[in-house]
Amino acid sequence: MDIRALRYAVTLAEELHFGRAARRHYISAQPFGRHIQRLERELGFQLFARTSRRVALTAAGERFVVRARSILATLDALPDARPAPHEHQPVLTIGVLGFGLGEHWPHFVHLLGSRLPSCAFVYRDLDFADQYEAVREERVDAGIVQYTGPVEGLAFERVLISPRVAVVPARSALADAGHLSAEDLDDQQWVAVAAAHPGSSAWAGRGHRARSGAPCVRTPASLPDAVAATGLLSLHAAAAARFYPHPDVRFVPMDGPPCEIAVVTRASDRRPVTETVRQATRLLSALPTPDSTVAGDLFVVMPSR
Repeated sequence: MDIRALRYAVTLAEELHFGRAARRHYISAQPFGRHIQRLERELGFQLFARTSRRVALTAAGERFVVRARSILATLDALPDARPAPHEHQPVLTIGVLGFGLGEHWPHFVHLLGSRLPSCAFVYRDLDFADQYEAVREERVDAGIVQYTGPVEGLAFERVLISPRVAVVPARSALADAGHLSAEDLDDQQWVAVAAAHPGSSAWAGRGHRARSGAPCVRTPASLPDAVAATGLLSLHAAAAARFYPHPDVRFVPMDGPPCEIAVVTRASDRRPVTETVRQATRLLSALPTPDSTVAGDLFVVMPSR
Protein backbone atom coordinates (compact mmCIF):
# COMPACT_ATOMS: atom_id res chain seq x y z
CA MET A 1 0.00 0.00 0.00
CA ASP A 2 1.32 3.42 -0.99
CA ILE A 3 1.95 5.55 2.12
CA ARG A 4 1.25 8.61 -0.01
CA ALA A 5 -2.29 7.30 -0.59
CA LEU A 6 -2.84 7.12 3.17
CA ARG A 7 -1.91 10.80 3.42
CA TYR A 8 -4.28 11.66 0.58
CA ALA A 9 -7.14 9.80 2.29
CA VAL A 10 -6.57 11.61 5.58
CA THR A 11 -6.46 14.98 3.83
CA LEU A 12 -9.68 14.24 1.92
CA ALA A 13 -11.35 13.23 5.19
CA GLU A 14 -10.44 16.64 6.57
CA GLU A 15 -11.46 18.68 3.53
CA LEU A 16 -14.33 16.53 2.14
CA HIS A 17 -13.57 18.22 -1.18
CA PHE A 18 -11.33 16.73 -3.87
CA GLY A 19 -10.10 20.06 -5.23
CA ARG A 20 -9.10 21.52 -1.86
CA ALA A 21 -7.53 18.24 -0.72
CA ALA A 22 -5.52 17.93 -3.95
CA ARG A 23 -4.23 21.51 -3.66
CA ARG A 24 -2.81 20.72 -0.21
CA HIS A 25 -0.61 18.13 -1.90
CA TYR A 26 0.20 20.33 -4.91
CA ILE A 27 -1.42 18.07 -7.49
CA SER A 28 -4.59 18.40 -9.55
CA ALA A 29 -7.90 16.89 -8.52
CA GLN A 30 -7.98 14.22 -11.23
CA PRO A 31 -4.77 12.30 -10.33
CA PHE A 32 -5.60 12.83 -6.65
CA GLY A 33 -8.96 11.14 -7.23
CA ARG A 34 -7.28 8.22 -9.03
CA HIS A 35 -5.07 7.60 -5.99
CA ILE A 36 -8.15 7.46 -3.75
CA GLN A 37 -9.92 5.07 -6.14
CA ARG A 38 -6.85 2.81 -6.32
CA LEU A 39 -6.64 2.75 -2.53
CA GLU A 40 -10.30 1.75 -2.28
CA ARG A 41 -9.76 -1.06 -4.78
CA GLU A 42 -6.78 -2.37 -2.81
CA LEU A 43 -8.77 -2.30 0.43
CA GLY A 44 -11.88 -3.81 -1.08
CA PHE A 45 -14.31 -1.27 0.35
CA GLN A 46 -15.41 2.32 -0.21
CA LEU A 47 -13.90 5.05 1.95
CA PHE A 48 -15.86 8.01 0.59
CA ALA A 49 -19.42 8.40 -0.65
CA ARG A 50 -19.47 10.86 -3.57
CA THR A 51 -22.30 12.76 -5.16
CA SER A 52 -22.21 15.71 -7.52
CA ARG A 53 -22.65 18.03 -4.53
CA ARG A 54 -20.74 16.52 -1.62
CA VAL A 55 -18.16 14.05 -0.38
CA ALA A 56 -18.69 12.13 2.87
CA LEU A 57 -16.83 9.45 4.77
CA THR A 58 -18.44 6.03 4.89
CA ALA A 59 -18.54 4.15 8.21
CA ALA A 60 -15.67 1.98 7.01
CA GLY A 61 -13.86 5.12 5.89
CA GLU A 62 -14.13 6.67 9.33
CA ARG A 63 -12.54 3.59 10.91
CA PHE A 64 -9.85 3.49 8.26
CA VAL A 65 -8.90 7.15 8.65
CA VAL A 66 -8.46 6.74 12.41
CA ARG A 67 -6.01 3.91 11.79
CA ALA A 68 -4.32 5.72 8.92
CA ARG A 69 -3.66 8.75 11.14
CA SER A 70 -2.08 6.48 13.75
CA ILE A 71 0.11 4.81 11.13
CA LEU A 72 1.24 8.12 9.65
CA ALA A 73 2.04 9.51 13.11
CA THR A 74 4.20 6.46 13.79
CA LEU A 75 5.89 6.76 10.41
CA ASP A 76 6.65 10.45 10.91
CA ALA A 77 8.13 9.68 14.33
CA LEU A 78 10.60 7.11 12.98
CA PRO A 79 14.17 8.16 13.75
CA ASP A 80 15.98 9.79 10.86
CA ALA A 81 19.24 7.89 10.50
CA ARG A 82 20.73 9.98 7.71
CA PRO A 83 24.46 10.41 8.20
CA ALA A 84 26.00 13.77 9.06
CA PRO A 85 28.00 15.33 6.23
CA HIS A 86 31.30 14.08 7.70
CA GLU A 87 30.08 10.50 8.21
CA HIS A 88 30.42 7.57 5.84
CA GLN A 89 27.37 6.13 4.12
CA PRO A 90 25.75 3.66 6.55
CA VAL A 91 25.34 0.07 5.44
CA LEU A 92 22.53 -2.15 6.71
CA THR A 93 23.01 -5.87 6.19
CA ILE A 94 19.79 -7.87 6.33
CA GLY A 95 19.81 -11.64 6.52
CA VAL A 96 16.84 -13.42 4.94
CA LEU A 97 15.56 -16.93 5.58
CA GLY A 98 13.58 -18.39 2.71
CA PHE A 99 10.86 -16.16 1.29
CA GLY A 100 11.40 -13.53 3.99
CA LEU A 101 8.39 -11.24 4.26
CA GLY A 102 6.79 -12.57 1.09
CA GLU A 103 4.33 -10.18 -0.52
CA HIS A 104 5.07 -7.59 2.17
CA TRP A 105 8.62 -6.97 0.96
CA PRO A 106 7.69 -3.81 -1.04
CA HIS A 107 6.11 -2.23 2.05
CA PHE A 108 9.11 -3.04 4.23
CA VAL A 109 11.61 -1.75 1.67
CA HIS A 110 9.56 1.43 1.18
CA LEU A 111 9.38 2.09 4.93
CA LEU A 112 13.11 1.61 5.40
CA GLY A 113 14.04 3.55 2.29
CA SER A 114 11.87 6.51 3.23
CA ARG A 115 13.70 6.92 6.56
CA LEU A 116 17.15 5.72 5.49
CA PRO A 117 17.57 7.31 2.05
CA SER A 118 21.36 7.44 2.37
CA CYS A 119 21.72 3.87 3.61
CA ALA A 120 23.07 1.08 1.44
CA PHE A 121 21.19 -2.21 1.87
CA VAL A 122 23.00 -5.53 1.60
CA TYR A 123 21.14 -8.85 1.69
CA ARG A 124 22.51 -12.21 2.85
CA ASP A 125 20.85 -15.62 2.68
CA LEU A 126 20.25 -17.35 6.01
CA ASP A 127 19.55 -21.01 6.67
CA PHE A 128 17.81 -22.97 9.43
CA ALA A 129 21.04 -23.52 11.34
CA ASP A 130 22.45 -19.98 11.33
CA GLN A 131 19.37 -17.74 11.21
CA TYR A 132 19.88 -16.58 14.81
CA GLU A 133 23.65 -16.94 15.12
CA ALA A 134 24.24 -14.72 12.10
CA VAL A 135 22.60 -11.88 14.02
CA ARG A 136 24.24 -12.63 17.38
CA GLU A 137 27.68 -12.87 15.76
CA GLU A 138 27.12 -9.56 13.91
CA ARG A 139 27.40 -11.11 10.47
CA VAL A 140 24.13 -9.31 9.70
CA ASP A 141 22.50 -6.30 11.38
CA ALA A 142 18.99 -7.74 11.23
CA GLY A 143 17.43 -10.99 10.14
CA ILE A 144 14.09 -12.05 8.74
CA VAL A 145 13.64 -15.43 10.37
CA GLN A 146 11.22 -18.05 11.63
CA TYR A 147 10.34 -17.28 15.23
CA THR A 148 10.40 -20.40 17.39
CA GLY A 149 10.75 -18.81 20.83
CA PRO A 150 12.96 -16.32 22.68
CA VAL A 151 16.73 -16.40 22.18
CA GLU A 152 19.14 -14.83 24.64
CA GLY A 153 20.55 -11.55 23.39
CA LEU A 154 18.08 -11.13 20.54
CA ALA A 155 15.00 -8.93 20.13
CA PHE A 156 12.19 -10.21 17.90
CA GLU A 157 9.44 -8.22 16.20
CA ARG A 158 6.90 -10.76 14.98
CA VAL A 159 5.21 -9.68 11.77
CA LEU A 160 3.46 -12.49 9.90
CA ILE A 161 2.00 -15.92 10.48
CA SER A 162 1.38 -18.66 7.94
CA PRO A 163 -0.51 -21.86 8.81
CA ARG A 164 1.40 -25.12 9.14
CA VAL A 165 1.33 -27.66 6.31
CA ALA A 166 2.79 -31.08 5.71
CA VAL A 167 4.81 -31.36 2.50
CA VAL A 168 4.04 -34.83 1.16
CA PRO A 169 4.98 -36.66 -2.06
CA ALA A 170 2.28 -36.41 -4.71
CA ARG A 171 2.33 -40.20 -4.99
CA SER A 172 1.62 -40.61 -1.26
CA ALA A 173 -1.79 -41.76 -0.01
CA LEU A 174 -1.75 -38.59 2.13
CA ALA A 175 -1.58 -36.25 -0.86
CA ASP A 176 -5.36 -36.06 -1.33
CA ALA A 177 -6.17 -35.43 2.33
CA GLY A 178 -8.00 -32.21 3.12
CA HIS A 179 -6.37 -31.98 6.53
CA LEU A 180 -3.90 -34.03 8.55
CA SER A 181 -3.60 -34.54 12.30
CA ALA A 182 -0.52 -35.53 14.26
CA GLU A 183 -1.99 -39.01 14.61
CA ASP A 184 -2.30 -39.33 10.83
CA LEU A 185 1.46 -38.83 10.58
CA ASP A 186 2.57 -40.74 13.65
CA ASP A 187 4.31 -43.53 11.72
CA GLN A 188 5.81 -41.36 8.97
CA GLN A 189 9.50 -40.63 8.36
CA TRP A 190 10.63 -37.05 7.84
CA VAL A 191 13.30 -35.14 5.98
CA ALA A 192 16.12 -34.14 8.35
CA VAL A 193 16.37 -30.36 8.85
CA ALA A 194 19.41 -28.52 10.19
CA ALA A 195 18.12 -26.52 13.15
CA ALA A 196 20.38 -25.28 15.94
CA HIS A 197 17.82 -23.73 18.28
CA PRO A 198 15.78 -25.95 20.65
CA GLY A 199 12.66 -23.99 19.79
CA SER A 200 12.78 -25.35 16.26
CA SER A 201 12.43 -28.92 17.52
CA ALA A 202 9.61 -27.87 19.82
CA TRP A 203 7.81 -26.22 16.91
CA ALA A 204 8.20 -29.31 14.74
CA GLY A 205 6.68 -31.53 17.46
CA ARG A 206 7.41 -35.02 18.69
CA GLY A 207 6.13 -36.67 15.51
CA HIS A 208 8.70 -34.98 13.28
CA ARG A 209 11.25 -37.80 13.35
CA ALA A 210 14.07 -37.67 10.86
CA ARG A 211 15.56 -40.85 9.44
CA SER A 212 18.87 -41.63 11.14
CA GLY A 213 21.87 -40.67 9.02
CA ALA A 214 19.82 -38.72 6.47
CA PRO A 215 21.46 -35.55 5.13
CA CYS A 216 20.08 -32.34 6.64
CA VAL A 217 18.24 -29.76 4.55
CA ARG A 218 19.40 -26.24 5.39
CA THR A 219 17.02 -23.94 3.50
CA PRO A 220 13.22 -23.64 3.17
CA ALA A 221 13.48 -23.65 -0.61
CA SER A 222 15.11 -27.10 -0.58
CA LEU A 223 12.42 -28.85 1.44
CA PRO A 224 9.96 -29.58 -1.44
CA ASP A 225 12.86 -30.89 -3.56
CA ALA A 226 13.97 -33.15 -0.71
CA VAL A 227 10.44 -34.51 -0.24
CA ALA A 228 10.10 -35.23 -3.96
CA ALA A 229 13.50 -36.93 -4.13
CA THR A 230 13.28 -39.07 -0.98
CA GLY A 231 9.58 -39.80 -0.58
CA LEU A 232 9.83 -38.56 3.01
CA LEU A 233 7.67 -35.82 4.56
CA SER A 234 8.43 -32.35 5.83
CA LEU A 235 6.81 -29.40 7.54
CA HIS A 236 6.50 -25.94 6.04
CA ALA A 237 4.52 -22.72 6.06
CA ALA A 238 1.41 -22.74 3.87
CA ALA A 239 2.87 -19.78 1.96
CA ALA A 240 5.52 -22.17 0.61
CA ALA A 241 2.94 -23.49 -1.87
CA ARG A 242 3.22 -20.12 -3.64
CA PHE A 243 6.94 -19.53 -3.27
CA TYR A 244 8.22 -23.09 -3.78
CA PRO A 245 5.67 -24.95 -5.95
CA HIS A 246 6.74 -28.42 -7.06
CA PRO A 247 4.81 -30.76 -9.37
CA ASP A 248 5.75 -33.83 -7.31
CA VAL A 249 4.65 -32.66 -3.87
CA ARG A 250 1.49 -31.48 -2.17
CA PHE A 251 1.10 -28.98 0.67
CA VAL A 252 -1.56 -30.37 3.01
CA PRO A 253 -2.94 -28.36 5.97
CA MET A 254 -2.22 -29.99 9.30
CA ASP A 255 -2.57 -29.55 13.05
CA GLY A 256 -0.01 -27.67 15.08
CA PRO A 257 1.31 -24.16 15.64
CA PRO A 258 1.66 -21.93 12.57
CA CYS A 259 4.90 -20.61 11.18
CA GLU A 260 5.69 -17.14 12.53
CA ILE A 261 7.93 -14.73 10.62
CA ALA A 262 9.86 -12.13 12.62
CA VAL A 263 12.49 -9.46 12.19
CA VAL A 264 15.30 -10.03 14.69
CA THR A 265 18.03 -7.68 15.88
CA ARG A 266 20.58 -7.74 18.70
CA ALA A 267 18.90 -6.54 21.86
CA SER A 268 21.94 -4.44 22.77
CA ASP A 269 22.06 -2.70 19.38
CA ARG A 270 20.70 0.81 19.92
CA ARG A 271 22.01 2.48 16.78
CA PRO A 272 19.52 4.80 15.06
CA VAL A 273 19.56 2.61 11.94
CA THR A 274 18.60 -0.44 14.01
CA GLU A 275 15.85 1.43 15.86
CA THR A 276 14.50 2.45 12.46
CA VAL A 277 14.36 -1.21 11.41
CA ARG A 278 12.43 -2.12 14.58
CA GLN A 279 9.94 0.69 14.28
CA ALA A 280 9.45 0.10 10.56
CA THR A 281 8.68 -3.54 11.38
CA ARG A 282 6.05 -2.53 13.96
CA LEU A 283 4.53 -0.17 11.44
CA LEU A 284 4.50 -2.90 8.80
CA SER A 285 2.37 -5.12 11.03
CA ALA A 286 -0.09 -2.24 11.47
CA LEU A 287 -0.54 -1.46 7.78
CA PRO A 288 -4.17 -2.04 6.78
CA THR A 289 -4.72 -4.74 4.18
CA PRO A 290 -7.97 -6.31 2.90
CA ASP A 291 -9.25 -8.41 5.82
CA SER A 292 -5.66 -8.32 7.15
CA THR A 293 -4.79 -11.28 4.91
CA VAL A 294 -2.93 -12.09 1.75
CA ALA A 295 -3.77 -14.87 -0.71
CA GLY A 296 -6.61 -16.67 0.99
CA ASP A 297 -5.41 -16.63 4.58
CA LEU A 298 -2.08 -18.21 3.66
CA PHE A 299 -0.28 -15.18 5.05
CA VAL A 300 -1.85 -13.24 7.92
CA VAL A 301 -0.63 -9.87 9.15
CA MET A 302 -0.08 -10.04 12.90
CA PRO A 303 -1.57 -7.19 14.96
CA SER A 304 0.91 -4.63 16.20
CA ARG A 305 1.84 -4.83 19.86
